[in-house]
Amino acid sequence: MSLESMTESVDKAVSGLFEPIASWLGEVVFYSVPVGGTAVPLIVAWLVVAGLVFSAWFGLIQIRKFRLAVDVVRGKYDEKGSAGEVNHFQALTAAVSGTVGLGNIAGVAVAVSIGGPGATFWMILCGLLGMATKFVEVTLGVKYREVHADGTVSGGPMHYLPKGLVDRFGKNGKTLGKVLAVLASFMILFFGLFGGNLFQVNQSYAQLVSVTGGEGGAVGSSSGALFFGILIAALVGIVLLGGIRSIANVTSRLVPAMAGIYIAACLVVILVNVTAVPDAVVTIVEGAFNPEGVAGGVLGALIIGFKRAAFSNEAGLGSAPIAHSAVKTKHPASEGLVALLEPFIDTVIICTMTALTIVIANPASWAEARAGESIGGVTITSDAFATVLPWFPYILTIAVMLFAISTVLTWGYYCLKAWTYLFGRSKASEITFKVLYTLFAVAGALLTLQTLIDMADAVLFMLAVINIIGLYLLAPVVKRELDTFLEFVRSRKAGGADDADEDPEPVKTTV
Repeated sequence: MSLESMTESVDKAVSGLFEPIASWLGEVVFYSVPVGGTAVPLIVAWLVVAGLVFSAWFGLIQIRKFRLAVDVVRGKYDEKGSAGEVNHFQALTAAVSGTVGLGNIAGVAVAVSIGGPGATFWMILCGLLGMATKFVEVTLGVKYREVHADGTVSGGPMHYLPKGLVDRFGKNGKTLGKVLAVLASFMILFFGLFGGNLFQVNQSYAQLVSVTGGEGGAVGSSSGALFFGILIAALVGIVLLGGIRSIANVTSRLVPAMAGIYIAACLVVILVNVTAVPDAVVTIVEGAFNPEGVAGGVLGALIIGFKRAAFSNEAGLGSAPIAHSAVKTKHPASEGLVALLEPFIDTVIICTMTALTIVIANPASWAEARAGESIGGVTITSDAFATVLPWFPYILTIAVMLFAISTVLTWGYYCLKAWTYLFGRSKASEITFKVLYTLFAVAGALLTLQTLIDMADAVLFMLAVINIIGLYLLAPVVKRELDTFLEFVRSRKAGGADDADEDPEPVKTTV
């Protein structure tokens, strides 16, 4: 039996076994209610409402403290002797690398095809709201992190949910917190293996095949797929062995590079068509409030834009706090402010640049997709760039590869923290996970396992329900942490002590 026939058999067997479960889970998690002629997924509404609540609760912190957040990233308020493994910039790029991915390239194209240009407006608004949610969850991630005896750090919802609930409700919150922590760990681990690893490798390989002659090209064979999978697995395995410091060192270079390449290409298309920019902006704004050919009208465009943004920046899902928790700081809210830049970069900048490029270039494939034809999102985006840069599909392939590798690396770290929470931090346990994760990278080039990927999406958004309930309950803690940090900032500006020998609240150290 050939390798190709074996992988097809595995795909069919997995689909047959898990398809009923995936279908049921998807219906539950992404349950929609009809509103104004369109289906509104309740999970998207849940995420958007959280953004509205936290934006109001913290007085539009994403606008008022945006400049302060940039200053923190620049290191202006760094504190000597802080526990942690990476600086603010490295923590930000590590987290951004987990959210910036194929969704920014393909997903946005699908959004403006289904929801029209107006979906872009609502996507931006949702990204701005998500900045407040991200601030809250990351502040909690740093507040309740654990610094181990070897200097490494563990954080995320599996830590701040149980500790935070006990902190606020005493023994009454202990059992509930423990159950939520275990569930959160399983959800992160499951999504990471299939959505954050296998899917990313699979799609990057598909893009490579498409620009190298298709299935009959240089890497289109099953042996080419195997070689690609092994190569990616080797790269991922080497970086994972170095922990978050190694991942941060890679992503702090990779994320700016991949974002720079992609944004530069967008700008080329926009500048070549600069006279069309005003009309494109008008089209986007008018389409947000008076869309044509969109199911559900204004509400349909709004829901599609919100859905794309929510799926892209992961605000409220509890994943990003894992990376941010490793930051060197004594004030949790300092990293919360850094984290609010994440949805801005991911959604407000990169997703918007993709949408604007497509609207301005107006490729034929976009018109066909809006007419109802089934065309892949990557194809639409690639065609938009090709109107000005005929050779861009090759550059897009490099961008896709960089996006995919950075996402796989970051989710490898997220999964490792979930794994060690469930199975312990022994060396054998960590090696077992790293071997398993690298094997999934190899499988990603060979298998699609779309059913399991669909399940992984549903599982990750189940985590949002648990996580956001915890965020509401712990928001007063975040408010106190913000006040503490702002007082530190005022003291620093007034020429006060560096705080080097102070720790406002010692971080728990474990073996």
